[in-house]
Amino acid sequence: MTDFNAEYERWLGFYELDGRLKAELIAVHGNEDEIRSRFGCDLVFGTGGLRGLMGAGTNRMNIYTVRRASRGFGNYIVNLGQEAMDRGIVIAYDCRNNGKRFALETALTMCALGIHVRLFDALRPTPELSFAIRDFGAIGGVNITASHNPKEYNGYKAYFEDGAQLSGDQADFILGEMQKVDPLQVEIMPEQQARESGLLEIIGEETDRRYLDRVLAERLPLPELKPEAKRLSIVYTPFHGTGYRLVPEIFRALGANVSFVEEQMVPDGDFPTLKSPNPEEKEGFTLGLELARKTGADLIIATDPDADRVGVAALTGDTVTLFTGNQMAALLVDFLITVEKEAGILPAHPAVVSTIVSSKLPKKICQQNGVAYFEVLTGFKYIGEMMERFKEEGTYEYLFGFEESYGYLKGDYARDKDSLVASMLIAQMAMYYKNKNKNLVQALEILYKKYGYFEEETVSFKIEAVMPQQRMDEIMANLRGNIPAAMGGKRIVEFRDYQKHLIRSLETGEERETGLPTSNVLYFIFEDGTHVVVRPSGTEPKVKAYFLTSGENRFDCRSKIEAYEVIFGELLH
Repeated sequence: MTDFNAEYERWLGFYELDGRLKAELIAVHGNEDEIRSRFGCDLVFGTGGLRGLMGAGTNRMNIYTVRRASRGFGNYIVNLGQEAMDRGIVIAYDCRNNGKRFALETALTMCALGIHVRLFDALRPTPELSFAIRDFGAIGGVNITASHNPKEYNGYKAYFEDGAQLSGDQADFILGEMQKVDPLQVEIMPEQQARESGLLEIIGEETDRRYLDRVLAERLPLPELKPEAKRLSIVYTPFHGTGYRLVPEIFRALGANVSFVEEQMVPDGDFPTLKSPNPEEKEGFTLGLELARKTGADLIIATDPDADRVGVAALTGDTVTLFTGNQMAALLVDFLITVEKEAGILPAHPAVVSTIVSSKLPKKICQQNGVAYFEVLTGFKYIGEMMERFKEEGTYEYLFGFEESYGYLKGDYARDKDSLVASMLIAQMAMYYKNKNKNLVQALEILYKKYGYFEEETVSFKIEAVMPQQRMDEIMANLRGNIPAAMGGKRIVEFRDYQKHLIRSLETGEERETGLPTSNVLYFIFEDGTHVVVRPSGTEPKVKAYFLTSGENRFDCRSKIEAYEVIFGELLH
C-alpha cells in the first residue's frame, strides 16, 4: 500500500465503521508516524495466521482484518468443493480482549459463504481445537489467540483437517484471496440467520469430555507409589487463561494435592496480575511461588493463556528453579523411555520429534536408548507432519514431540502442543521421582552427569523500524551473503541455509540438501560444538538467535553462550 494517508481517510469516512475504531482514528489525526504504522502495510497472513496489535487499521487486529482473513480462508475451503464446506470448520478463542467478538465475526463470514461452522460456547485451549477438528472430521479450524504475547495483541491461527496449522502453500493461497478483498466490504451472515439455517452450531461440554478422556488415556503406568508420592503437592495457575477449567480436572484424576492461584484462575484479557502471560518468564510465577511457600508445594505449574504451553518451577528450601523448555523436554523424554521400558510397553520402533532449535540433550538420550530422533523446522505443524509420515509409512511409532518454547505432545489425538497432557506427564514424573526420594532438580542433575552438561539460550533482537519486515529481510540477506571462515575467532565447521536447502561443510567443501521445507533460517556449527540458529520471528518484529551448546560443566557452557551472544549481537541489530 503506497498511500497510507488515503487509506486512513477511507477508513475514517466509512459510514459503518465500528465506533471505537473510529474514535481511535480521530485521535491519531495528523500523527504521520502513527497513521503509517496502522496503514503503511497489511497484517501478513502466514502459516501462523495473523498476529498483531489490536486497533484500527490494516496493520492491526480488528473485526475488518479478521473478516478479510476469514474470507480468504473461506474462499480456500469453497474452492475445495461442497463436501469440504459441509465438513466445515471449528472455531475457538481464548481469554483475550475481543476474542469472542473476533470468533463470531469469523463464524459469520464463513456462514455467508455456506460453510458449516462449529463454534465453542466459551473460551477453550488451543489443543482442544486441534483435537476437535480431527474428532468432528472438519476441514479446518480457526483459533483466536495471541498465545503469550502482551495484552495489546490478538491473533488468528488457521488449521487444516489434520489439526495442524496451515502449510506454506495453503497460507499463500489464502493471502492471495485476501488481497482481492476490501476488508471494509466483506459480507457476513446475521447471527440469528446463521443459527436458524443450521450453518452455525454451538459446541461445548460433550467435546470437552471426549478431549479429556483422550488426554487421560496418555497416562503412564507408574509402579506402586508410596503414599507421600501420591500426595504430590502442586500449585497451579492458568495465567488468567483457558486452562482454568480443564487442567484442574487432569490433576484431580491423578489424585494430586493441588492449590490454585485464585487471583489468576479468573479469565481476563488484561492479565491484571502479570506483566506478561508468558510461562517462560520468572515474573509470572511470583504469586505461585508465594502460595508454594505457604503450602510447601513440590511444583508450580503454569499454562499460558491458550493453554498450549506449560512452564514449571520448583521450590527447594529457599531456592527457586525455573526449568527451561529444553530442560523439561530432556526430563520428559528420559522419563517416558524409562517408564515404558520398565512397563514393557516401549514400541518396537519408537521415535521422538523435535525442532532444529531445540537442545541436543534429548537427542543424546534417545541415541543411547535406541530411540529414533528426528529434527524438523520450528512450528509444531512440522512435528505433526512427521507423525502423519510415520503412520503412512509404518516406519516408526511416535513417542513424543516437543519444541524448546515449552510445547510438548504425547499421543496422536492432536497435531499441536498440549499443556494438558504435558502437565499430566510432569505431575506423574514428579510423583515417580518423589517415590525414589528425589525431586526434578535432582533428576535433571542426574541426566547431566550421565550425558554431559547442556545449556541453551534464545535471544530476541527487537527490530525498531517503521517497516520491520523489510529490515529483518535485510539482516538475513546480509548474513547469508557473507559467510566467513570464522566469527570472533571461532571457526565455523558447517553452515546450513534452509532457504536454499543447503548444508555445506566449511572443512571439506562438501554440500548436501537439508531435506526440510524452505524456511528463512541460517544455522552455524562451530568447532567447539556450539550450534547457533538465526531466524526472523514469524509473528513479531524480532530476529531470534538460538545458542545451543554443551560442555564439561555449567561454567563451560555459560562462557560459550556469552561469547557467541556478543558475536551475533553485533550482526543482528
